[in-house]
Amino acid sequence: QAYLTYSSSVAAGAHSGMEECKFQFGWERWNCPESALQLSTHNRLRSATRETSFVHAISSAGVMYTLTRNCSLGDFESCGCDDSRNGRVGGRGWVWGGCSDNVEFGERISKLFVDALETGHDTRALINLHNNEVGRLAVKATMKRACKCHGVSGSCSIQTCWLQLAEFREIGNYLKIKYDQAHKLEMDKRRMRAGNSADSRGATSETFHHVHATELVFLEDSPDYCTRNASLGHHGTEGRECLQTGKNLSQWEKRSCRRLCTECGLRVEERRTEVVASCNCKFHWCCTVRCEQCRQLVAKHFCARRDTAATAPNHIRRRNRGHKR
Repeated sequence: QAYLTYSSSVAAGAHSGMEECKFQFGWERWNCPESALQLSTHNRLRSATRETSFVHAISSAGVMYTLTRNCSLGDFESCGCDDSRNGRVGGRGWVWGGCSDNVEFGERISKLFVDALETGHDTRALINLHNNEVGRLAVKATMKRACKCHGVSGSCSIQTCWLQLAEFREIGNYLKIKYDQAHKLEMDKRRMRAGNSADSRGATSETFHHVHATELVFLEDSPDYCTRNASLGHHGTEGRECLQTGKNLSQWEKRSCRRLCTECGLRVEERRTEVVASCNCKFHWCCTVRCEQCRQLVAKHFCARRDTAATAPNHIRRRNRGHKR
């Protein structure tokens, strides 16, 4: 019964997590492809890279976020507002009250669904479960305090405050920083080869003892995302769009053509396409807006193979191995 009640919210939350992943990595070599949603295994190959750590965290956060939001909207009979703090003094001039988002409920149900996907008992399983928890903690860490004033003639002598979820984009930004700061675990390979023995479990527990609860962790270096690898589900950067010109571009976006194309041994190809859009819109009394249809040539840039048979120089290939997205 619980599965039927919450499963649609869990699915929607996982989807929103992957959509946020695609946004955060839209102009990077690894751009969160559909294969990234294979949380536990992919073609029987279990990976524990920096990118996998983000996928686990953002998916777990998405599920918890959606369950919490749907609870606050009254979609579930079994939960409602979190009023456990109501009536307590929160700080100078304000008290807890109102309807706080019930993140404890979202966290509990999210654990039941998301953590159950991890059926392994090895180090990779522990890493995945740890990164799932990082995602849930991110939802809590980004919550906002909202307040309502009370007092004579709007004097706001006292405020009633409650906690509410931040925008999911803020959670995505928070976890992207955690991704950039992710910590690689250095495991004792000799002890790890002992399998599920006490020696192996001891090596794992010693390693995790020094890991902070909010820190993303990974075990393996990232592969070269420049090139296509069908077995691992990596599409490479050939054919990817990049940005060279445009308004309000960040420095990271402005360097996308270099990062995706030239540093991967590809060239930047400009393609002009015709775009039809509304223009010269005028308001007519009363009450319509009439527009003309204007055609405009727009230049877009893509990564393409070089015309010559020569491939990228060796020093470029070497430079792109390791942690470059």
